[in-house]
Order: sequence, then C-alpha cells, then structure tokens
Amino acid sequence: MDTNDRMNKRQPMPVAFFGIAVGLLALAGAWRAAAHVWAIPAVVPPLLTAGALSVWLALMIAYARKWLVERDAAIAEMAHPVQSSFAALAPVSTLLAAQAVQNFSRELAIALFVAGVVSQLGLGAYLHGRFWQGGRKPELTTPAIYLPTVAPSFVAGTAAASLGWTQIGALFFGAGVFSWLAIESIVLHRAAVHDPLPDALRPTLGIQLAPPVVGGVSYLAITHGVPDLFAYMLLGYGVYQAMMLTRLLPWIRQQSFTPSYWAFSFGVAALPTMAIRMLERGAAGPLLWLAPASFIVANVVFASLIVGTVLALFKGKLFPIVATQVKTV
Repeated sequence: MDTNDRMNKRQPMPVAFFGIAVGLLALAGAWRAAAHVWAIPAVVPPLLTAGALSVWLALMIAYARKWLVERDAAIAEMAHPVQSSFAALAPVSTLLAAQAVQNFSRELAIALFVAGVVSQLGLGAYLHGRFWQGGRKPELTTPAIYLPTVAPSFVAGTAAASLGWTQIGALFFGAGVFSWLAIESIVLHRAAVHDPLPDALRPTLGIQLAPPVVGGVSYLAITHGVPDLFAYMLLGYGVYQAMMLTRLLPWIRQQSFTPSYWAFSFGVAALPTMAIRMLERGAAGPLLWLAPASFIVANVVFASLIVGTVLALFKGKLFPIVATQVKTV
C-alpha cells in the first residue's frame, strides 16, 4: 500500500464534500425543470435524482460517522473559520433532497424539510453569530461566508414554496436577500483592498455565482405568472457573475483540481434552472437561447467536475489535498 492509500484511509470525510451532494442534487433539479420545457428522455431526471440522493445519503452517513468515531477532527473543522462554513451545506443538501423526493412521498419531503430548516437555523445562528463577535482575519474572508445564511435561506424558501407554504418561503427568501447584500459588500471589500486569496482558497470564488441565481429560483417559487422585472434583474446579475468567474478562471486554476472546485457547482446548476423556469412561465427573447446554452454548459462543467473527482480519487489525492487546504489557511 503506497503513502497516498494510507493517507486516504486515515483521513475522515471533509465537510466540504457536501458541496458534491449539493451540486448533484441541483443538477438533477435542472433536469427535472428541463423536462417541463423540452423533449428529453423521461428516464434521465429520475436517474439523476436517484444518483444524487444516493451520494447525499452516503455523505450524511460518513459525516455522522465522523462525529461518532473521529469527533476531534469534526470539532476542529467546526472551529476553523473557513471550513466550518461548509457545514451549512449539510442542511442545504437536505433541503434539496426534500425537493427531490416530493414527487414520491410528501411525508418524507416534509420530514426532510423540517430537519433541514431546524439544522439550518441552529447552525446558521451559531456560525453567523461567531462572525459578529469580530476578530476575523481578512485573508479568511472568502465567499464561503455566504453558506451559513444565504444559501440555506434561499433553498428553504424554494422548498417551502414547493410544499405549498408560500408565505414561509417568502420569509426565508427575505432572510436570504438581505444577508446576501450585506455579506457581498464584505467579500468585495476584502477582494479589492487586501492580498489575493491563497491558491488553495481561490476555487471558493465559485460560490459567488450562486446567490443571484439560487435566490432567483427561490423568487420564482414564491411568485406566479410571467417573470417580472426583479426576476430578470437577478438572472442578469447571475449571468454577469458567470462572466466574471470565466474571466478569473485562469487565475483560479493555478490551484490544481481538488474537490473544492465543486464550489462552482451550485451556481452553475441554478443558473439554467432559473432560466428554464422563466421560460416555462412565459419568458421569451434572450431566454430562448440563454436557457438551452446555460443548460449545456452546466452539464459540461459537471462532467468535468465528476471526471476530475474520480481521477483524484484513483490517484489517491482526494483526501490528502483537502487536509492540506485546511492547514494552509
């Protein structure tokens, strides 16, 4: 057994791996939305949904085991100012799972929604409350700070609306919007006036794409009729963020592939989902080409992420690299 194999056996699952489940569940949601607009093979959305749910369940079991068997590592991760933010992806993925199973069992969807919301609110208050206490170094301020409040609020809003609880969804949407606006100013200030992000943290910039389009999906879920001006504004800002990240990609890719690149996945899947849902609701004009183009790009990006992750796993570099990232910051 080589050194990498031994390291893989010793390393517990990093909480950031929940980004994989979030991305796959969001991609499955994009395909389910596409099935309402285009003629696609009927078998694809349920297969993708089942695969994404399997990954989510496996990661949930692995993370529960981490707290039971490797508690010191889990506690250290929760104390880390960057890595702890990724713990919020556990309730986010649970809320996405609630949406995924709704067509099969409303009771299970409600149970997952309640579990996701309760854990989201508790974890978000804990992590965001720690942020308010001050003492955070500028170099540790990355787009990951969106995760404890913005991402779960928007996803909870969408999940609530899908269950018929539109007013509850509106409350969560409001929490997500104002948290996003406040936090984005902090992220941009840090990026503009402080040293560049370390190579290992640059892939977290992919999270920057998510708020406008994940929020846009939530906004569409709590509204009805032809998409209004605000929906177009959210989508437009999402497209702008996608262009900015494309421009920064050569700089971000100075860090070789690691699972942290899955930070791009949620926004990459949510952008076409929002465009497709707008198309379904009667939008026209640029949406007629933006929706299919972004959907194709999203699937190409996901194929690259999956291939990169599988290659990293077979090369024995999946867990050691993540461990190095935790220590690098």
